[in-house]
Amino acid sequence: HKRLKAGKSEPEGRIDLHGMTTERAHSALTGYIMASQARGLRTVLVITGKGRADKGHDPVPRPHGVLRHEVPRWLSLPPLGQMVLQIVPAHRRHGGSGAYYVHLARRR
Repeated sequence: HKRLKAGKSEPEGRIDLHGMTTERAHSALTGYIMASQARGLRTVLVITGKGRADKGHDPVPRPHGVLRHEVPRWLSLPPLGQMVLQIVPAHRRHGGSGAYYVHLARRR
């Protein structure tokens, strides 16, 4: 974990969700995490992107970085919550605040 957090080690797998809709990203993430655990992977990189900064003056505030905020929540809910041991922000080399390391439990 320390080597990975320092950017000196590589995650065993990765999925890039940025640019996807929330529905498509949720479905892709669920399938990927389930398949990764079935393959015996222990640490994967989930790239969410940082979100777009608002351009212009919109009278209604709109959240940016929706996936960045939703992914940790999705990973804590069933069926993924039982598979995920820990979610950690990625090292800058692996995407920084626009990505997470997801540590998976061993398959039972």
